[in-house]
Amino acid sequence: MSKQGDFSKGSIPLLILRLGLPIMLAEMVVVLYNIVDRAYIGHMGDSSTLAITGLGVCFPLITFISAFANLLSTGGTTLATIARGERDDEKAERMLSTSFTLLLIIGTVLTVSLFIFAPPLLELLGGDDLSLPYAIGYFRIYVIGTIPVLIGLGMNAFINAQGFPKIGMGTVILGAVLNIALDPLFIFTLGMGIRGAALATVLSQSASALWVVLFLMSKRPPLRLRRLLIDRKQLGGLLKLGATGFTFRVTTSFTQAIVNIMLKAWAGPLSTLYVGAMTLNNSIREVMSLPIGGVTAAGQNVMSYNYGAKKNRRVSECIKFIFISGLLVNTLLWILMLLFPRPILGIFTNDAELIDLTVHCARIYFGAFPFMALQMSGQTTFVALNRPKHALFFSMLRKLILVTPLTLLLPNLGLGVDGVFWAEFLSQLIGASICFTTMCLVIWRKMRRGKEEKT
Repeated sequence: MSKQGDFSKGSIPLLILRLGLPIMLAEMVVVLYNIVDRAYIGHMGDSSTLAITGLGVCFPLITFISAFANLLSTGGTTLATIARGERDDEKAERMLSTSFTLLLIIGTVLTVSLFIFAPPLLELLGGDDLSLPYAIGYFRIYVIGTIPVLIGLGMNAFINAQGFPKIGMGTVILGAVLNIALDPLFIFTLGMGIRGAALATVLSQSASALWVVLFLMSKRPPLRLRRLLIDRKQLGGLLKLGATGFTFRVTTSFTQAIVNIMLKAWAGPLSTLYVGAMTLNNSIREVMSLPIGGVTAAGQNVMSYNYGAKKNRRVSECIKFIFISGLLVNTLLWILMLLFPRPILGIFTNDAELIDLTVHCARIYFGAFPFMALQMSGQTTFVALNRPKHALFFSMLRKLILVTPLTLLLPNLGLGVDGVFWAEFLSQLIGASICFTTMCLVIWRKMRRGKEEKT
């Protein structure tokens, strides 16, 4: 078996950082080009605020598309990495091919269906007479690139999981550089506006997807993409564990939709501004989630491998490092956001009224952000150790069981439109605490003793 991606030896923190830093840098580049994308849109002149709102209306459907990448990458990479820890590369390679084949099938169905039904869906998700044309213009072009988006997101995880984080970083950087270069050309020079931003994204994601496929078909990785197939023996386990990442994304999409609808209902004539404020808060949250996202992605691979190799004390070390580092970094970013919100928001828009409103909403929205380190470390552990029931429940707990009811309830309890933002605060506080406590009692305590865990 190839030594590439053998995580059973060496310092756990160094392993996670070696894998996690390129992933983190890659994600930083992704967010950078998202920032550039939204900054260009936010500086389109008189139509900028409506364009940002239109983009926010698209977010639930964009998140829904990425949920299918999570379905295959979460389950596929975890089971493939556990199989590699068990020294069964053939089984792991069949999992890779199965994931790729399913992404092609799902991508084709999504492209056709979402393109056809885009107008009524976007109207349902909060688009009004002013913002809907921008939302439709962006999304109908974006959805044409669904297959490249799914391949780039879903299969790049297999590159990182095999111990090639720099190649994985190259996937993202390639797309990011192209997107940043093409944005001003399409948006301003060719006068395409928000449709130009979507076209730049599609072309960039297509280049990234090609990079991923070419690498996985090459002789370098231990697991190679050799053929299209669906391994029926592993399909059930793949879908069961992958349901965690899928459910997280789908419930996020559903929550975003509910949030947009409630903002439209409670903000009245200011609904366009409030949806814009939520869009900016979500954009900033993407940036703030980068460090722990890189650490958890790397930590999940290291945990899964050592779990397959029956090295439970090393699994415990992974959990500890992910939790402590995530808590420290999230707390520092939270303080930074509370102290300097205006300069950060100024990157995305020069609309003073929108900035003022977003500052007010952000102080509520990000109130419990440090607690997300508990959620991420707990959730990552459940996924990495192939605990689909726990992983699925806690994917649903915060977004579906807590956020959605709170979003519907709190505005009616005297909080008005601010209740939508308080729902996020309370769900982070409660959901993360329950998830982390359960993980400690069910898994971490046993792992620290070195006891063998059974799937």
